[in-house]
Amino acid sequence: MLHDPAFWLLVLFAIPLILRVPIALALGFSALVVVWQWDLGFSMLSYNFFAGIAKFPLLAIPFFILAGYIMERSGIAARIVALMEALVGSMTGGLAVATVAVATFWGAVSGSGPATVAALGLILIPGMARAGYDKAFAAATVSVTSGLAIVIPPSIAFIVYGSVADVSVPALFAAGFVPGIVVALFIMAAVLIISRKRGYRGQPSGKSVGTALKEAFWGVMTPVVILGGIYGGVFTPTEAAAVAVFYGLFVGVFIYRTINSISILVEIFAASIRATAVVMLVVTCAGLFSWVASTVGLVEKGSAVLLAVSDNQWVVLLMINIILLLAGMLLDAISIYYVFLPFMLPIMAHFNWDPVWFGIMMTVNLAVGQVTPPVAVNLYVGANISGISMERISKAALPLIFASLLALVVIIIFPDLSTFVPRMLGQM
Repeated sequence: MLHDPAFWLLVLFAIPLILRVPIALALGFSALVVVWQWDLGFSMLSYNFFAGIAKFPLLAIPFFILAGYIMERSGIAARIVALMEALVGSMTGGLAVATVAVATFWGAVSGSGPATVAALGLILIPGMARAGYDKAFAAATVSVTSGLAIVIPPSIAFIVYGSVADVSVPALFAAGFVPGIVVALFIMAAVLIISRKRGYRGQPSGKSVGTALKEAFWGVMTPVVILGGIYGGVFTPTEAAAVAVFYGLFVGVFIYRTINSISILVEIFAASIRATAVVMLVVTCAGLFSWVASTVGLVEKGSAVLLAVSDNQWVVLLMINIILLLAGMLLDAISIYYVFLPFMLPIMAHFNWDPVWFGIMMTVNLAVGQVTPPVAVNLYVGANISGISMERISKAALPLIFASLLALVVIIIFPDLSTFVPRMLGQM
């Protein structure tokens, strides 16, 4: 074992991770050392770096990140929140249910869980607190539901999964709708039960539904334009990301006029460049790690270990979900796709699992991982915005995490929830 490059690849990846070295550096360092020590071909590194990011579907990532920042600054989020408050704000638990609905909707705009928490938390958490809701509960509701940003299309996570597993991204986008709504409904049920138990009644909105709908119209149309264009065959997901950028600029500059200076544009571009650089560095280093893992036989060995435990697909599926859930507590979703998905592709083929359904299941699992301590990035953002401790927000999030896991079980047991929409649209 001490002479096995696969063993050392895992060890050299795990040690920096335990020392809290950034995930991209841990992935790249372990791959580089193994390539150098076992003479796998240093000349191949530059090619693999280039090949890891020079994929047309991945071009959508910087555009969707930029679109998310533009939508946030354009004022779309505030108007959608006002619409939801007008619709259900005065009901028992109405603001909590509205928060889940808005965070679910905004996930289709931003494609990023932490970005959704940041965009909506500053509006929704104080609003719920003023209406009598517990602040930790309000922050947990925003943070947990924002994890759906990687499930509700268009999703950066689906783009990465499609690239690694060679699965149609439009099919994944179509498949994510119903499961995303299922998870949102389970979270809604949880917040409604908690709200009724605690007597959270909310307060009437100062606007009529008609006025709020008129003001939020352009924001509500955002996913309609993007997803309608994809499924209508007008443009590809990558082209849709560019359309989302120009649509957001049009709304922010000419309709709401909230993007009204060059300095605001510079701030938006700078923030999106930083976020894109982080994502693409992880994609590049994770792609290199995945190539080295395949070259030294780690993928085959890992798959063989799982299949050796049991040949019952439900037992293996349970093990996979436990592994993903634990990994999601420590790593980001993009890294997990590159590190773990190559191990699982042979298992998918062995049991003849639908890769689209598997992608949805895996992504929902990772969405839960984003809000599960110890490395719950969404909860950290929510705690920072609300000014409460991680202990309080984590405790408040537990019932919502449990509801999300119940929804995951439903998605696993009923694969048609994930596959019937892409089949209906001819994507599969």
